[in-house]
Amino acid sequence: MREIVLGTAGHVDHGKTSLVRALTGIETDRLKEEQKRGITIELGFAFLDLPCGHRLGIVDVPGHEKFIKNMVAGASGIDLVAFVIAADEGIMPQTKEHFEICRLLGIDKGLIVVTKKDMVDPEWLELVKEDIREFFTETFLDDAPMLVVSSITGEGIDEVKEVLDGLVAKCDFAESHGPFRLPVDRVFAMKGFGAVVTGTSISGRIHLGDEVEIFPHHASGKIRGIQSHGQGVERVEAGKRTAINLQGVDRELIRRGDMLITPGCLQPTFMLDARFLYLSSREKPLKNRSRVRIHLGSAEIMGRLVLLEDEVLAAGGETNVQILLEEPVGVWPGDRYVVRSYSPVTTIGGGVIYGVSPRKRRRFKPENQEAFQVYAQGDQVEICLLHLRESGFQGLTFDELAVRTGIFGNRLQKLLSGPVSASRIMVVDSERKLMVSRERFEALAGAITEALSRYHLANPLKTGLAKEELRSRLFGGQENKTFQAVLNNLLKKGVIAAEDSLLRLAGHKVVLRADEQEVQAAMLALYEQAGLVPPTYKEVLARFPDLAPDFVKEMLLGLVQSGKVAKVNEDLYFYQGHLDRLQEELVTFMRKAGDIDAPRFKGLTGLTRKFSIPLLEYFDKEKITLRVGDTRILREKR
Repeated sequence: MREIVLGTAGHVDHGKTSLVRALTGIETDRLKEEQKRGITIELGFAFLDLPCGHRLGIVDVPGHEKFIKNMVAGASGIDLVAFVIAADEGIMPQTKEHFEICRLLGIDKGLIVVTKKDMVDPEWLELVKEDIREFFTETFLDDAPMLVVSSITGEGIDEVKEVLDGLVAKCDFAESHGPFRLPVDRVFAMKGFGAVVTGTSISGRIHLGDEVEIFPHHASGKIRGIQSHGQGVERVEAGKRTAINLQGVDRELIRRGDMLITPGCLQPTFMLDARFLYLSSREKPLKNRSRVRIHLGSAEIMGRLVLLEDEVLAAGGETNVQILLEEPVGVWPGDRYVVRSYSPVTTIGGGVIYGVSPRKRRRFKPENQEAFQVYAQGDQVEICLLHLRESGFQGLTFDELAVRTGIFGNRLQKLLSGPVSASRIMVVDSERKLMVSRERFEALAGAITEALSRYHLANPLKTGLAKEELRSRLFGGQENKTFQAVLNNLLKKGVIAAEDSLLRLAGHKVVLRADEQEVQAAMLALYEQAGLVPPTYKEVLARFPDLAPDFVKEMLLGLVQSGKVAKVNEDLYFYQGHLDRLQEELVTFMRKAGDIDAPRFKGLTGLTRKFSIPLLEYFDKEKITLRVGDTRILREKR
């Protein structure tokens, strides 16, 4: 069962750390500088055991404007927020900025705690409470409980615990599915133990001894120890504040913003599709490709916002964007992000991630709106189909699709079973589980038939186009599993035909002029008269010295296509009637003798090795015989 995490928020020196200390007895300001200056700089952690039986994890965030990025790192994993406002000051700049960050991160539950009650008179306190209620009107804290406390005297602290108990009891404790992910918000080394990372796990679970990956460095290590709220545990689930001791990982490699994950569940990307809200408090419109600071999990990465549908975005506006990052990041669809301006540094907006590793989008294109509409509707099957369509003919493997959707294992298998059965998704390589959308599959089939049609029109005397040349025309010669799968499908349906390495449309026939027919008739007579000792290809060319070699080859392949001549290898062609009679003799002999070898075949036919060996190999290829060692047996017996 996942743990619920409470985060503090509010202006500097409004009593967040004092409130946590009064609630839990835990001092979260652990740094000497924090204790000396009396302000929180780094994230602090505590816990509170509630009457309902649940342990509440608490993240205490800094309130000073200089440490907002630390606040965002801590707020990214919380379920509830305790919004702390000092009675003697009321709403202040970081009150507003922290609240905007909470909204952008999708936090929708919490309470309001008015601190320092002992420092104001009752009349002033009522004015401050009215001001606070007005500030939170029509927000997720509109009807939130508001409690007034003094962390010095302890007044109101028990009421805060009661309210937290009620809020936690109503929370959803269902564990987040999927592989384990923990955004690292702190890293340090312990003498004799090695690297230790802390954070709030946001999905899955992990156990002692499990292998983990440090993303995006792709370094691997093993979990040596796990602590949650100072106690050693065997495993940790989503929602837990935890410290993990790693074995085999250099502490210098890890930094805040990295992700501790189940190996292979994220892929590095420099590009994201997202929905973006530009805060109404901004004074100037947002320009396209503005350089900004993107906060994802505990990471801060420089990047640019590409406005796909707007030249500029007015304050309070919401739009679809493509985020271009300067460093790789690993996220899943549904993760939230916060955007802060490059300079001066202040929160300007944020939203939700829609797509991971999308194709680069051109602005103002109708297909962008169609894609983002699929994202927004949230139908997981349609989102999978969108990713497959946009991956083109190359397609995606099952594992690649899992990383892009954040859906893994049996859940994804079950999700895809319907569209695969309905042929909306085509599996083109069962071993790798490589898939393409039906639209791309059919588009490639159309491209293949169109290419063959154009080839036949330009080369009416040629039987067909070489398979490798066709692939080169469509894919630049690159290997493509979808190409072979579509070819097999077209061959099975009888749309195209294959002769050796040549492909043609099934209805294509070479139509010869009278003089061409004469040449082909002369060639056919040559092979018929030669019996089982036909001329080699070079000897055929010598018989027709006035004709171009390519023309002779076309005439010969025309005879093969008509079924009158058989191609045994690149150098030897035989009259088909002679081969049919030889096959009958061979089958009769082998039924009596049981098998045959090269010497007996020579005795049966009276041919030299020049002809007997190629013929034996021909009958193997035609699946009449099967070679076993130095002998051959009939396939029908096999």
